[in-house]
Amino acid sequence: MRDVIAGIVAVALLVVAASLATTLRLYQRRRRRTRDAERARGRTIVAEIPTEDELVLFSADDHAFYWGSRAIPKDSIVAVRVLINGTPLVAYESRRATAGNRAHVTSFDDRPEGIARDRWDVAIETMAHEAGDVILVACGAIRERVSQELARAVFETVKRDLELRDR
Repeated sequence: MRDVIAGIVAVALLVVAASLATTLRLYQRRRRRTRDAERARGRTIVAEIPTEDELVLFSADDHAFYWGSRAIPKDSIVAVRVLINGTPLVAYESRRATAGNRAHVTSFDDRPEGIARDRWDVAIETMAHEAGDVILVACGAIRERVSQELARAVFETVKRDLELRDR
C-alpha cells in the first residue's frame, strides 16, 4: 500500500514538473516574440522591466521612446529624473525647456509596500508638463540592485538623448 501511495505521489510530482516546464517554455516563447517584434519595428530595447503581471519593454527608435504601448516623442522631453521612493535622486534638464514650461522637481506620493523596500522609478517630463504630462517608468522594488540598474539604464538612455539634442 505504501508503495502505491509513493508511486501516485511520484506521478503527481512529475505531472506538476512537466506543467511548470511547459508554462515556462510558453512564457519564454512569448517573451522572445515580443522582443523580436520590437526589433522588427527598428527599436532598440533599453530595459525589460517587470510589472505585477508581465515584463514591459522600454525601447527606443530615432524619434521616440516606448514604455510598453505608450510612445514618448524624443523632441518633447524636457527633463528626466530618477526617483527613489518618490523623491528625486538625480535629474537632467534640457536647455530646450523654456522658463514657462521649466520642469520643476518631480515627486510622486510614496506607495507603501508591505515590506520595507526602496522603489526605483524614472520620471520623464515632456513639454506638456504644465498639463501634468509626466510619464512614470516604474522600475520596481524587486531588489535594490536590480531595480536600480533598470532605472539607471532608462535614465542614462534618455539623458544621453537630451544631451545630444541640447548640442
